[in-house]
Amino acid sequence: MLEQPYFGRRLKQLRSERGLSQAALAGDGMSTGYVSRLESGARQPTARAVQHLASRLGINAAAFEEEGPADSLAQALAIAASADSDETLEALERALHPAEGQDPLLRWQALWLVAQGLRRHSEHARERVVLEELVALGDELGLPALRARGSTQLARCLRACGEIVPAVEAATTAHGLAREHELPVPDVATSLLALVSAEAEAGRLAEARVHADELTALNVPRSEPLRAEVLWTAAAVRVRQGDLDSAQKLLEEALDGFAGAENLTLWTRLRVAAARLHLQKSPPGLDASERYTEQAETGVAFVGIPALEQEVTFSKAEISFKRGRFADARVLLDRVRAADPRMTYRNRVSLEILDSRLLVIEGREQEGVERMRALAEEAQAASSIDLAADIWRLLAETLAASRARP
Repeated sequence: MLEQPYFGRRLKQLRSERGLSQAALAGDGMSTGYVSRLESGARQPTARAVQHLASRLGINAAAFEEEGPADSLAQALAIAASADSDETLEALERALHPAEGQDPLLRWQALWLVAQGLRRHSEHARERVVLEELVALGDELGLPALRARGSTQLARCLRACGEIVPAVEAATTAHGLAREHELPVPDVATSLLALVSAEAEAGRLAEARVHADELTALNVPRSEPLRAEVLWTAAAVRVRQGDLDSAQKLLEEALDGFAGAENLTLWTRLRVAAARLHLQKSPPGLDASERYTEQAETGVAFVGIPALEQEVTFSKAEISFKRGRFADARVLLDRVRAADPRMTYRNRVSLEILDSRLLVIEGREQEGVERMRALAEEAQAASSIDLAADIWRLLAETLAASRARP
């Protein structure tokens, strides 16, 4: 007799691979509730149930039997690589346990795919655990390309989590490996993307600018999505340095040279970045920011990434705030905060800054001031010195504006 809980996991995997609902799998000879209990491991399958389910799935009953760890991982990896979906990645993540007896190269590839899926959903805490194992496994294998790619992705994840110093260290390791072993240009470029972003976040702007210049000098074709990311990252450094005109030129070059059909997610993110840049101008370019936000909103409708949708809504809240429509800003901001924000560390802080500023405007000055002070101290402790300085500046501006209002 087949044992639970393996049978339930295997049944769900086979059903998901075929795109069947529990009701469709059950058919006329079995209840949907019984299928659900089998998949959860709450019921032990009978020989008759196994035969019925095998027939409905178009397989031999032997397909339900437990495989060896290496065979199970290879099968799950092949399915996930050929049919990218949340279900296949969940099955792949399950196949990673236990690790004993698995081919290390297959395991590295599986960890890579799982980490990519978690990143798409902005589940950075889980992504970090997967990437830490990925980096350790890459070191064991001793392959420079795998080591560099793993460290690059770990650096990006750590920055998203607000772990800035470890992010710089991981990105520095990745860049060193890429240069030392003369890896292909995309490996050098992605390691530099992570390094520049982490250094800028840490307030090491001089070093970030040097590496950003190294990045833009790489021979990345203009039409490739990677080139757009290069220009975007270089623009972000200039924004931190207060050179908004140069940043705008770089970002416009990225926008003009990149077709959205190639990568709609990146196309949308570039427009969110352009909207935020215009908001930082003095005076803010509200019309341009609004135009880019509307374009990004169109992209979000097709991309379906909650974190990106939250960023667009947040941009709309910032525009409403700067136009003096504080009630509209509050509605939009509360919509984002109610949806469990899945943002990077800096964007999460920006969200709380706007909420604190609204509290001051709404007459809850002490609460708003205390929260902004706490955010500034938190940013300073995380080595985001420029972010801490921005918070203190915005606090002073908000207090002055609030007290000047009748």
